[in-house]
Amino acid sequence: MSFTSLHGFFAMGGYAAYVWPAYGVFFAVLIADWLAPSLRRRRLLRELHGRMTRQSARERGKAPATVPNPPAS
Repeated sequence: MSFTSLHGFFAMGGYAAYVWPAYGVFFAVLIADWLAPSLRRRRLLRELHGRMTRQSARERGKAPATVPNPPAS
């Protein structure tokens, strides 16, 4: 299929309504696949930071574990 003009290229021989949306979907999926790992990493790091903050707050609030003395009889 050879195109004689730019309009002929964009018309894709009458199949432009199928070809260009396919390119659009392809590039949307390509971009989503490119962004997903970095977004997932940011979310996981944020969750991990929250967990570590909560854990350190719990550890600061705890008294050292001691064995209770038995009552004197």
